[in-house]
Amino acid sequence: MNIKQYLDSTYLKTPDQAGISVEEDLTVVMSFIQEAIHEQFKLIMIRPNHVALAKKMINDAKSKLTIGTVISFPEGTNSLEEKLAEANQAIVDGVDDLDFVCNYQAFKNGTIDLVKKEILEGTKLGLEHHKIVKWIIEVAALSDDQIIQLSALIKNVVMDNFKESSFSSVFVKSSTGFFKTQDGLPNGATVHTIIMMLENASPLPVKAAGGVRTYDEAVEMIQLGVKRIGTSSAKAIANGMEANGAY
Repeated sequence: MNIKQYLDSTYLKTPDQAGISVEEDLTVVMSFIQEAIHEQFKLIMIRPNHVALAKKMINDAKSKLTIGTVISFPEGTNSLEEKLAEANQAIVDGVDDLDFVCNYQAFKNGTIDLVKKEILEGTKLGLEHHKIVKWIIEVAALSDDQIIQLSALIKNVVMDNFKESSFSSVFVKSSTGFFKTQDGLPNGATVHTIIMMLENASPLPVKAAGGVRTYDEAVEMIQLGVKRIGTSSAKAIANGMEANGAY
């Protein structure tokens, strides 16, 4: 197993969140991109404003590394128009994967038509431009029943509106890694939540993001059936060490 081809090396903190300057942040982002190129990970996951930089670095290195970014991150409450505009700009800048934060608050409030509409239109935009699309459902904010229902809703929208050949390009993703939980509860992927997602999103693939901290945990997720793993400690995990990042 080449575990590196499952790993989306991830850096999504803003300068404020990291407690550093904009210039220092740029240095950190560039180091993550360079590391991902060198380590031959599947993808580098960064904020939208860094996509063009990543594209240039990857092209200069003649690397096969792909680029992912997050849309409406981390709350997912932007309007559909705002989400599509942000995704469109990322496409122009050279992105390969679009990870939309699903409006899970609207889902929890019963505004199901809004959620269906954004899944339909966001997926359509990505697929029309030959991009991978992922829908982040934020499992730590949902009950088990809600995880099951939202995973199934995404699956049904995709299966009802797109060709079977597209299904492998639309993921259901567990977490942003930024949700604030109480009492130290996990804010990312767990075996329990991933099993529910796999059972209810299939045939769509699943990405486990947040909470995968060791090589053995990553292997366990892959053996369960996940196709991607998001982590800010991809190099540590690939080398058999425990993750030292928060995501």
